[in-house]
Amino acid sequence: MLVSQILRTKGDTVFTIKPADTVGSVAELLHSRGIGALVVMDAERVAGIVSERDVVRAIASQGAAAMKRPVADFMTVNVLFADPGETVDSLLSRMTDRRIRHLPVCKAERLVGIVSIGDLVKWKISEVEAEADGLKAYIAAS
Repeated sequence: MLVSQILRTKGDTVFTIKPADTVGSVAELLHSRGIGALVVMDAERVAGIVSERDVVRAIASQGAAAMKRPVADFMTVNVLFADPGETVDSLLSRMTDRRIRHLPVCKAERLVGIVSIGDLVKWKISEVEAEADGLKAYIAAS
């Protein structure tokens, strides 16, 4: 299973925010959209990614004042990306090793989607279930 197949089913909507937007606006958008991360865009370029964890760290270190600070102060700037041609297994491995839950997907340096560890696990389970059903059908036919 390739990332491009997941995006075709899931969709390519990516919620973004600007580096100057506040941590409070990040928290509000994460909550209202029911998502775990936002891609931080500086014009057409990915400048970083900010997750629920980043918001919690900001509040833990600076208290309520963090909510008025720019997201650029707390975002992850060394973003790992996925390519549409990568496999679910390779991304699961990378995300587990790096302990991250979201990967923006880029093609030719252009943001084309985002996948979460939940998306990948869902597809992996579907793949395993389909394989098991095929084996059961094969055994029943024998």
